[in-house]
This record gives sequence, C-alpha cells and structure tokens, in this order.
Amino acid sequence: MKILLAGCNGQLGFELQRSLAVLGEVAAVDRSRCDLADPESVSAAIRAERPDIVVNAAAYTAVDKAEQEPELALQVNGQGPGVMAAEAQAQGALMVHYSTDYVFDGGQETPYRESDATDPAGAYGHSKLVGEQAVRTACERHLILRTSWVYGVQGANFLKTMLRVMCERDALRVVGDQTGAPTGAALIADATAQMLGRYLSESARERPFPYGTYHLAARGETTWYDYAVLIGRLARDAGAPLKVQPEQIQRIATEAYPLPARRPKSSRLDTGKLRSTFGLALPSWEDGVRQVVRILLGA
Repeated sequence: MKILLAGCNGQLGFELQRSLAVLGEVAAVDRSRCDLADPESVSAAIRAERPDIVVNAAAYTAVDKAEQEPELALQVNGQGPGVMAAEAQAQGALMVHYSTDYVFDGGQETPYRESDATDPAGAYGHSKLVGEQAVRTACERHLILRTSWVYGVQGANFLKTMLRVMCERDALRVVGDQTGAPTGAALIADATAQMLGRYLSESARERPFPYGTYHLAARGETTWYDYAVLIGRLARDAGAPLKVQPEQIQRIATEAYPLPARRPKSSRLDTGKLRSTFGLALPSWEDGVRQVVRILLGA
C-alpha cells in the first residue's frame, strides 16, 4: 500500500506523516516535487509514485493575501486539486482533500452541515470551494474533509501567535464575536488515518465505502477571545513570562479589527455525519489546545 502525501511540510502534513505511516509506505512530497500551481509537476509526481491513495495537505492558506492574489489562490486551491484528482482517478486511487468552513458565508445560526448551501465571502473561500468541486468531478473515490481554526506544533497559527505576543506586548485585543472550534492538526491527521484504515479493510473485502464530504472539527465551540484567554491561562500555569495576563486581554468586535478578507461570524461545523458514519469520538477543543501548549512550552 502506497500513499502519496502532498504538502508534507505544512502543519497538517507534518502530522499526517506520523499518522499515515502505520498504513503503508508514505511518499511525502513538498512543493519542490508537487507544486499545485504547476499542473505538470502534480501529474509527474503522481505518475512517478503510482500511489493507491493520494492525500492533499497542500494549500494556499494566506486568507488576506488571497484578496490581492485571487488568481494564484484559485490556481493552488482550485485547479491544482482538480489535476491531482484526475491523476488519482487514472491510477484507480482514493483522493483525500482538505477544505474549510470558509466555503460558507458564516451567517447561519446553527452549525453547518455538509448539505447546507455554500456561499464563500472572499477569494480564499471561493478558491477552496472550486477545489472541492474539481475533486468531486474528477475522482469517483474521494474524501473531502472540511475543518476549521486549524493549529499545531508545526507552522504558523493563532495559538503560536498568541503565545508569542502575550510575552512581547503590553496590551492585546482579540475578536470576541466569531465562533468556531479550534481543531488540532494532530486530530485531523489521526481521524484521517482511522478513515483510511476502514477504506483499506473494506476495499479488501469489496464492501462499499462511504465516499463523500465530511465535516471534521473538535467538539464544542468558542470565540477567538475565549480561545486566547485559555491559551494565556495554560501558558501562565506552565511558567511562561507573560507581559499580558489572560484577564487583561480585551474583547473586541469584528468591526474593530478590519482585515482585507471578511471572516465568517460562525465557523461551527456539524460533525454528526462523520461521527455516525465512521464511529469516531471527537475530543473537546480544549483538550487539543492543552496538549499543544504543553509541547510548545516544554511543560
């Protein structure tokens, strides 16, 4: 069993190298070998490796910069995955692709289900939606996993930024009216491995596998402000030299922190379909945050 993992150096790709290793040989490739902005390099990488499973953890993730570079974002997040999926189809392989809550407009009062209408508000969300559609069209055997507020020990993310700025700044303001579930890259990687383990066992027995789109996020919900407060408390308990204490963080409205790309007010994803289909128990968002803070601070 051979798995091609694209985007191996990102925060999700880093964890996937660990979680997928128990399933078979993992060919981990970075942008130098598989550049989603270059269709020929994508095709060449897959044809050279001839994988049984293609896992795409590569993406253009600069949400604000995408407003200035919509064509590049569309090329990497939209067209590139389509080429990858077409090559997977030609190899008879399963295609695993990761997407985002940004495919929704964020205005819904209840958590988003997979069947809810998509309506991205910005260039990043639009590019990810195009990628979803391209994967569905090009590859019959596919898993599209939408997630939100991803963080991990590798790469840049909100958690690591908060740990840094709380030790550097004298004051900190964080948006408190956007809601979602911080989801660890390790959780996404482990859930992916569980799903692929079932795929491999059911393929061997020629049983039908539940391909399709699933929402994958940690259990519970919070705001960016409350998320930052928890990070601060955990860091203080671990002995970090904080200049801004958790109680001193100021809660602000979205309008008080304007950015080029509009953020969804609600990033809540209903994970019921994934849990019932694959029998997965998703831990609370707080559990994953505690673990990563301990790792980063050596506590």
